[in-house]
Amino acid sequence: MSGVGIYKPDNKIVHSENVPVTQFDFFSKLCFEWENAAKLPSHVSTRQVIIRSGVVLGSEGGMIKQLYLPFLLGLGGPIAPGNQFLPWIHIDDIARLFVFAIESTNISGILNGVAPEEISNKEFTACFAKALFRPAFIPVPQVALNMILGEERASMLTTGPRVQPKRTQSLGFKFLYPDIKSACDEIVHTPKVKEL
Repeated sequence: MSGVGIYKPDNKIVHSENVPVTQFDFFSKLCFEWENAAKLPSHVSTRQVIIRSGVVLGSEGGMIKQLYLPFLLGLGGPIAPGNQFLPWIHIDDIARLFVFAIESTNISGILNGVAPEEISNKEFTACFAKALFRPAFIPVPQVALNMILGEERASMLTTGPRVQPKRTQSLGFKFLYPDIKSACDEIVHTPKVKEL
């Protein structure tokens, strides 16, 4: 498991699994070195799959758990500048993608673990707030995030690459939650009865 932090944020470039990657900041270097450390020697014939995950959305942890109370209180809002891409995946889909990679013995290499719908931070904010029937007008300034999290950690929220799961889909993986509306609706409203 790796992350989409390996891809350089650029609104004009869509990163699919076959796009070459280079190190450009701390997190890309971390992902790059993590993937290199996991590579098997050429004489080993074991199949290997690396899943580069986006932000995992689920009701019981991660980003949603941190955002739920402020949004429920009507204090949610986009993270400045707001137009940055937010590569994401529903928790059920990332779990299913792991099962898919394990069971599909013909698959190896890189898979992007992100939903096919590209959204901005502002679009996610509006959709999540709508699912909760709450407003979301209070923006979070970048300078505040830099002070709270430090510039490197804050950059994960204030910048984001455009990522597509082109190879993942071409190999036959079907998303249960391909769009942010269905994902937010499930997270906020559906009883937690899960099946892989």
